[in-house]
Amino acid sequence: MLIGPCLVRKLEGTMSRPFDYGIIYNWDGAPHGYSEVPQSVDAFLEKTYAPLEETQVGALFWCIGEHAARWPDSTMEVLGDVHGRRYESAAAYFHTENIRQMLDRGEDPQAALIERGHELGLDVYASVRMNDNHFNGAQVEDLERLHHTEMTQMRREHPEWLLGDQTSEWFALSWNMAVPEIREHRYAHIEETCTRYDWDGVELDWQRHAFHLPEDEAYRLRYVLTDLQRRVRQMTEDLAKKRGRPFYLAARVAGSQEMCRRIGYDIPVWIEEGLVDILILGGGAVTDASLEVSVFVEMCREKGIAVYPGFDSGLPDPFVGPEARETKDRMRTRAIASRYHRAGAHGIYVFNWHADRNSKRELLSQIGSVETLRRKDKIYAATHRFIQKEGLWRGAYRIDRIRGEVPVRLKRTLTGEMATITLDIAEDVEKDSPAHLELRVRLDQWVVGDRVRVFWDEKELEAPEIRYCALDNPHPPGGAFQSPPGIRRISDVSSAAWLCFPLHPSEVEQGPHKVRVGLIERHPQLACDIVLTDVEVVVRY
Repeated sequence: MLIGPCLVRKLEGTMSRPFDYGIIYNWDGAPHGYSEVPQSVDAFLEKTYAPLEETQVGALFWCIGEHAARWPDSTMEVLGDVHGRRYESAAAYFHTENIRQMLDRGEDPQAALIERGHELGLDVYASVRMNDNHFNGAQVEDLERLHHTEMTQMRREHPEWLLGDQTSEWFALSWNMAVPEIREHRYAHIEETCTRYDWDGVELDWQRHAFHLPEDEAYRLRYVLTDLQRRVRQMTEDLAKKRGRPFYLAARVAGSQEMCRRIGYDIPVWIEEGLVDILILGGGAVTDASLEVSVFVEMCREKGIAVYPGFDSGLPDPFVGPEARETKDRMRTRAIASRYHRAGAHGIYVFNWHADRNSKRELLSQIGSVETLRRKDKIYAATHRFIQKEGLWRGAYRIDRIRGEVPVRLKRTLTGEMATITLDIAEDVEKDSPAHLELRVRLDQWVVGDRVRVFWDEKELEAPEIRYCALDNPHPPGGAFQSPPGIRRISDVSSAAWLCFPLHPSEVEQGPHKVRVGLIERHPQLACDIVLTDVEVVVRY
């Protein structure tokens, strides 16, 4: 039976430490909406803990809400009050009424959650989303008519405290953290959360969502975010003294130093002043697979701060096969986790995985440890950079994956310079002896007659196996044009192809490898670019 490292330590009678969790699992509160109204506390707890029991998860980070309180007798607005418990959707009704009716019955889901977590040997933290914005791109002028359960009267009455046109359009209703009243309001929410319950710590989730300051001034105003982080630290230290045991402070921030500076996180100051116990690295929207784990680990080493790089709900690239989606997601997740462990991560953080008892159990029993990742099939893949400029979540990805290396158009060059992709391989090939090693590059709009060169480190790879893509439809589901059913099974060609090269184990040492891809000659009858969309090393045992 797998048991979390926190339970092991408690059975041994030792104090829990924040760098021994193996896996931290962040639940966004969704289990409240997974039952018909009224949900029982037992049903709520079963749905919350079913994915975590007997896995490598050592801590649960529980989202306590976005803007309103979810407990009785609060000094703040209570969730659902703003519209008199009348809801804009069935989902909002399920989620909110299940909470409210528990409170009406005199039950407290937070207290029950902590108690059950401790019974299971897990540490349980309150996770506070510092500036969550799920208002679907609404603008300041929409406030009066906007019906949204997470709306509060304070936001409606103070449009001048919002970022408006000083940030990405989708996040116009985000709080402007440069406003003192906003920092005081957020601090009051955090303090009430921490002091009411027997949490083991609190997470300040700055990345949900990371639009806190006027964009043109964020770096210069970084001191105001430090101001709030420091004030919370003072409170948690006071709380720890009163309780006679640690009260840990975690913070989720961007995964690169550059992006932290742009958003307004002054991480060197936070580290130097000891304003955090656990530093969590993650994207703001979908998994960022290019986190600077080793850089942050080294920055935090002297202060003893734990570093947990994170996964979000999905991987940041369009699904292009050739494996089935679920299989490829598992293989890539294992590879990313292996790289993070090799870079010195103290554990792995997962966010928005929305699992039942079985759907993520395999990964939650593997990714928390180097040993349990050994000899498991993996795909090491280049990170995609994607900017959504229209539609849902437009602008959300501006702060993510800024070092994504694909997709990239291939152009002829004057000196033979090529597109260069770095793949960091964590596999110990000599020790573990995989049965299959392959480099594959996916080229969109490639045809026979195009001349492309591919290098693995300094070695040119020749005579690739060409595998045409079965998934090359540029029109997404629901679009105006849909390929007729079965067309991919009868066609011998497609508009994209994988160029596949076997690799010898001696060529795949642990560490970074350069893959260079260059266009030598384009087919004379095609005017469009060839696009390098994917670069992957496949490891199978």
